[in-house]
Order: sequence, then C-alpha cells, then structure tokens
Amino acid sequence: MKRGDLVNVVEPIRDVEKIEEIHSYLLERSKRNALLFSMGIYTGLRISDILKFRVADCYRKNYNIREKKTRKQKNLDWNPYLYREMEEYIQGKNPNEFLFKSRQGYNTPISRVRAYQIITSACNACKVFDVGTHTLRKTFGYHHYKKNKDVAILMDIFNHSSPDITLRYIGISNENSNKSLKGMKFF
Repeated sequence: MKRGDLVNVVEPIRDVEKIEEIHSYLLERSKRNALLFSMGIYTGLRISDILKFRVADCYRKNYNIREKKTRKQKNLDWNPYLYREMEEYIQGKNPNEFLFKSRQGYNTPISRVRAYQIITSACNACKVFDVGTHTLRKTFGYHHYKKNKDVAILMDIFNHSSPDITLRYIGISNENSNKSLKGMKFF
C-alpha cells in the first residue's frame, strides 16, 4: 500500500453561494470558527500554518510566514475582506494570544483535528461533502484560478512544480475532463 491510499480526497467548494452559507453558519455559532474558514479560503495556506497565527500578526496589512511543510518563506498582503474580519475579531485581545485559541490549556491554538471537525461539521450541515481542512486551500485555488486564469501565480502560491499539478490539485483538470466527456455525441 502506498502513502495516501487511505487518504480521503477532498474537493474545493465550487459554489460561491455555498461558501457564503457555510461562513454564515459558522458566524452564527462562533466568530473564531468563521474567521478560521475565511482565513483558509482567502489565503490558501495549509491549516498547520493558519493555526500558528497570533493576534499581533493581524496588526499589519501583510503577513510573513515560513511554511511548516515546505519551509519556504511567504510575505503576502492580507485580502482586504479578510483583514476587516480579522480587525473586528481581534479587538480587545492580547497581542500574544493565538488567533485560533483553544479552550484547552493556556494560550494554545486549536488542534488540526479540532479544525477538521469545525470545517467538516459546518460543511456537512450546509450539505457540502467530501471536505476537510484542505478544502479551504483548494477552494482558494479554484476560485483564484476561475477569476484570474493564471496558473503561474497559483503555482507560486502553492509551491507546485508544474501547471498540471496545480490544475489537478484544485480540481480544474477533472472538471474539464467531465465537461469534454459530456459534450461528446456521435449519433
């Protein structure tokens, strides 16, 4: 058995109305969890990197992070919609506090497992399935590509080595294959 054989394949959330519905669902229950969702779909960062943010990281108009998986440095501007949501959320919070603080322990972030539970629970409640924390990253990529049609930028953001990898990762190549198959007619 190869690595990844037992891993569930997660999909991006392609429907913008579903994204809004999930965000609203989370916002009604927890501003923290809604911000977790927003940060994932607006930055394209992995959950392991998102959970490292502290309140003080939200004071600047950009963020500088060394990715946990690739060890590569990123310095990017915050999306203005995300930045507004962060500004509202961090009011009155200690700058050293983790942005996604757990109720367990003293100033520790929620776990990756807890983040997974939050995301899958909200998505499933809104009738979106085949999801996980990586869905947020893929959703960012899918909509970024649909808006900009620039795979080179996404390759750079995701640190992928080829356009094919990036398109397959965000579900575009499969989507295109399905469209072309459905368009076939011989008689």
